[in-house]
Amino acid sequence: MNQRKQAPKRPPNKSPKAHWSDRFTNGINRETLAAHPWLKPVAHHLREPGLWRLQHEAVARGAAIGLFWAFALPVAQTLVAAAHCVWWRGNIPVAAAATLITNPFTIGFWLWLAYKLGSLILGLSSHDMAAGDAAFQAATASAGFDAMAWLQRFGWPAVLGMAIFAVGGAAIGYVSVKLIWRARIWFKRRIQRHGR
Repeated sequence: MNQRKQAPKRPPNKSPKAHWSDRFTNGINRETLAAHPWLKPVAHHLREPGLWRLQHEAVARGAAIGLFWAFALPVAQTLVAAAHCVWWRGNIPVAAAATLITNPFTIGFWLWLAYKLGSLILGLSSHDMAAGDAAFQAATASAGFDAMAWLQRFGWPAVLGMAIFAVGGAAIGYVSVKLIWRARIWFKRRIQRHGR
């Protein structure tokens, strides 16, 4: 009998393994950002590959831009950071991930810390600082909290503190990425030298 040879069964196509950075940028890609109405003026620039590659200078700029806007704006940080990445040639996914340092779970802590720093710089008395702390705790416990009254009385120290965090965070983010990148290259070269 003449038997036909059966072709070996192929395993089902597996999708390529997701990169670890995809967890931070899930849903943030060129197409979704380019389609956003606020980003229409820079939409054609958002498709440039250089804004999405992991190159050390672009990553450092993206980290700085993301951290700056995370503290400088209460809302829409990711969109504003993406628009500024086009101008400053920063990595958009890194900037978007850096804006997540201020989120609904951490913003209370950052505002409290900014208030403390601003009060210290402005030289507010400990009595005023205690009153600000009490008002801030009432804000978290009460739904009838008057945000405008709190901002008028205690807001300037918080605004000053957040501005310092924005500028300082951007500088620290930029320098940290540069140092980490250089250390990584140094370790690779050292391993190559001693591996021979």
